[in-house]
Amino acid sequence: MRQLNEFERFVIEQKGTERPFSGEYYQHSAKGVYCCRKCDAPLYLSEHKFNAHCGWPAFDDEIPGAVNRHPDADGRRVEIVCSHCGGHLGHVFEGELLTPKNVRHCVNSVSLHFKPLEEEPAGEPMAKATLGGGCFWCLEAVFKELKGVHSVVSGYAGGTEADAEYKRVCSGHTGHAEVVQLSFNPDEISFETLLEVFFQIHDPTSLNRQGNDVGPQYRSVIFIHDEQQAQSANAMITRLNEAKLWDRPIVTQVSAFDGFYPAEDYHRDYFAHHGEQPYCAIVVRPKVDKFRAQFAALRRR
Repeated sequence: MRQLNEFERFVIEQKGTERPFSGEYYQHSAKGVYCCRKCDAPLYLSEHKFNAHCGWPAFDDEIPGAVNRHPDADGRRVEIVCSHCGGHLGHVFEGELLTPKNVRHCVNSVSLHFKPLEEEPAGEPMAKATLGGGCFWCLEAVFKELKGVHSVVSGYAGGTEADAEYKRVCSGHTGHAEVVQLSFNPDEISFETLLEVFFQIHDPTSLNRQGNDVGPQYRSVIFIHDEQQAQSANAMITRLNEAKLWDRPIVTQVSAFDGFYPAEDYHRDYFAHHGEQPYCAIVVRPKVDKFRAQFAALRRR
């Protein structure tokens, strides 16, 4: 179960309601799955969502077995809860004729956690790479500029799904690393080229930290998806150590990929949206500028 903040507990556990038109998912239209904020169980698909102009996210269907209905304490409405953990979601209404299914699940945004579906271009061969090298805001900002990289998603790897939540990961006790997962076209950019960029934009000799970001969640790590990636990663680490580009040996881990959990929505494109924020200006921007200078030929035009 995720650790909830005070307002999340008020809505999910004490059956409260967020203010209309205030939730992050009210006008949300990305493709993916809406999960329970408390236990991460899948509840609704993006194709279930519609704009009911009511001030809260609305869905006209649910994932089978995901939602339970109970008479509300007010004696008039029907409450809906997560069938896995019992967390309060909102209320369900019928007979409004808003969609052909004639059902509206009126859900608090704070009761939900969205996991995006990254679409890949039809006909293009895509591969995955999952890399950790400090704060994922830095890595995302760099890799999004590379030709051949179709998508970059910040998230967590190395721990369990139940603990894949930002505040828990920041404790350093969940086993996760902050990572980015890349979907890339190997006909346009190789895994080896991605690693060359990776090793230049962070310090691979610093154990469990990058600058002032300290803890195992900031470790340097390559989560390999197949044997070829393992061979490429280990060979590059050997070459770089032999070249003595750094005064200390590389401590980058090469670990088998065992799951990726997208980070909360507000982390997406963080540098693009918050470039003037102090951390971005002091930490992220210098790394982006260094990348742009060293790898100009690899950048999108």
